[in-house]
Amino acid sequence: MAAPSRNTCGLTERSVRERVPPLLTDLYQFTMAYAYWRAGRHQEPAVFELFFRDNPFGGGFSLFAGLHDCLLFLRSFRFSDEDVEFLRSVLPPATDPAFFQFLRGLDCSGVTVRSVPEGTVVFARVPLMEVAGPLAVVQLLETSLLCLVNYASLVCSNAARFRLAAGPRRRLLEMGLRRAQGPDGGLTASRYTHIGGFDLTSNVQAGFLFGIPVAGTMAHSYVTSFNSLEEVWPQTLAAANGDPEPVDVISLTKGWLSRVCELLGAEPEKIREGELAAFLSYAVAYPQNFLPVIDSYSVGCSGLLNFCAVALTLCELGHRPVGVRLDSGDLCKQSVDVRRVFRLCSEHFSIPAFDSLIIVGTNNISEQSLAELNKKVKGVNVMVGVGTHLVTCTKQPSLGCVYKLVEVRGRPRMKISEDPEKSTVPGRKAVYRLVDADVLGMIFLLKIKEINIICIYLFKYIPLFNICNTVSYCLLSFVYVCSSHKVSLAK
Repeated sequence: MAAPSRNTCGLTERSVRERVPPLLTDLYQFTMAYAYWRAGRHQEPAVFELFFRDNPFGGGFSLFAGLHDCLLFLRSFRFSDEDVEFLRSVLPPATDPAFFQFLRGLDCSGVTVRSVPEGTVVFARVPLMEVAGPLAVVQLLETSLLCLVNYASLVCSNAARFRLAAGPRRRLLEMGLRRAQGPDGGLTASRYTHIGGFDLTSNVQAGFLFGIPVAGTMAHSYVTSFNSLEEVWPQTLAAANGDPEPVDVISLTKGWLSRVCELLGAEPEKIREGELAAFLSYAVAYPQNFLPVIDSYSVGCSGLLNFCAVALTLCELGHRPVGVRLDSGDLCKQSVDVRRVFRLCSEHFSIPAFDSLIIVGTNNISEQSLAELNKKVKGVNVMVGVGTHLVTCTKQPSLGCVYKLVEVRGRPRMKISEDPEKSTVPGRKAVYRLVDADVLGMIFLLKIKEINIICIYLFKYIPLFNICNTVSYCLLSFVYVCSSHKVSLAK
């Protein structure tokens, strides 16, 4: 990820402060804080742990994300006069006015956070964050911290699964802003899918705030807005070698289109002139970044032929077209067919650049369809754009992180529930991750500090999902690398 500038860091901090003010929490946090204050317990030292109970998506791991936003939130945590006046209006009338003076002076200067590093592979029930400080303050932080970690970790983990399905070399583009749950969900998704393994985003604001590389092509609306070649303007383009004499690109493209149709045995009468006009117009505007969507009408009968004609025109003038986008139909079959035509044109017209054109696939890609694509089109340079299934986490809408009290005044605290799954492990913990020589077994040691009690979690490697051997192998490598770099977490 590109390092954000100092100005970008300031924008990010301001964005978090505006999105996550201290009032972004549940009302009962304030009623409990008041009760602690009335009882004189608000300054008692307390420790909470943030963790999740089950690995997401039926898999075997998660990635921890959201830490940076949590720290920015804690740094800016203060109640304004306006905040306090609103709380005065919603808390019971009998609330002691001195409590509101107490709120005015609150900040997180007495709070200490221990955490695993952002982006670390983590597992169920292992503490992700330990938050220690005055009881009333760390209680008030609960909802906001959960809000910042839950979705960030979930979508980051989802992105990692897409990366494992795609393999290490295939480029992945996040393009889910229009499908996300609101503007904040869209920005969060763009940021944390990049941490989870995506190379690019279509979200310009995310690129601005977080330094993520941005990319995009064109929409079908641009193609369908053209009817004829008469709408192309300007109709000339200068060669890349600096020759000042502009070339009539319409005549040149028509000539190439005839040659392409002859080579492929295509029927010229089925070619859409409006589509050709759209491609030419875009190519004149972006001769070095020409990457149109070619399925507005018919890929085989029109879109691919029009692209080849315009791309060959650009090549003749010394420019380098980029490739095509496919947004419908059988992506695996079409990718292979398109690549075959590119290679045929490259060989027949002696233009090597045609063999390196990329294909971008964006047709409702899911984790399973991505794995299938990766299996069927090996060796084909296909970049994949993912939206809905990535940012909405369709397989699982929530990670289910919880924030539980584990210590007060140095004494371990435990929740004992009717549901054993909801019982907590008391006390502050030191976490150790151990793997065997073959990296096929994993043990987590949770040692309760200052008490000779060790909780052992044993993880045996089980493939997260039966897609292909490559996914399983990558997963093992991923877990091994992370664990080898961090034996003792949160120390």
